Amino acid sequence: MQRICLFPGTFDPVTLGHTDIINRALPLFDKIVVGIGINAAKAPMFSAEQRMLWFKEIYAGEPRIEVRVYEGLTVNFCNDIGAKYILRGIRFVNDFEYEKTIADANRTLDKTIETIFLTCEPQYTSIASTIVRDILKNKGNASPFLPAVVIKSLESYAD
Repeated sequence: MQRICLFPGTFDPVTLGHTDIINRALPLFDKIVVGIGINAAKAPMFSAEQRMLWFKEIYAGEPRIEVRVYEGLTVNFCNDIGAKYILRGIRFVNDFEYEKTIADANRTLDKTIETIFLTCEPQYTSIASTIVRDILKNKGNASPFLPAVVIKSLESYAD
């Protein structure tokens, strides 16, 4: 049986923190599905298609990474794709408190799906998509927080 893991999030935009978690989780799983969640309550800065494209470009040479867009409950999507693990990145203690609440709810909904937490590398603890969006909205330089593919893409938006 394949060890399939879902890494869910909005990834608006994709940051070095996201790729750090994925890169370090790759040895743990046979396949990681990056699930770009659509939340009707959120108005993303970038389209789901753009976020998917970024991941596909970043991981073009990695066949164990798949990128999908989904709506609805994360545990339902896990069942749709055959994932028995949910991957979540932790930067600070308050991230853990928030993520544990979600993991507990998911475990109540489906006891067969386990949440795995990875702490990010220290240099990525200050990276949050919310902060990066604020920097971008205010015409600041967000490149220290972003993968090269995302930087290149944003430069083409500015042209």
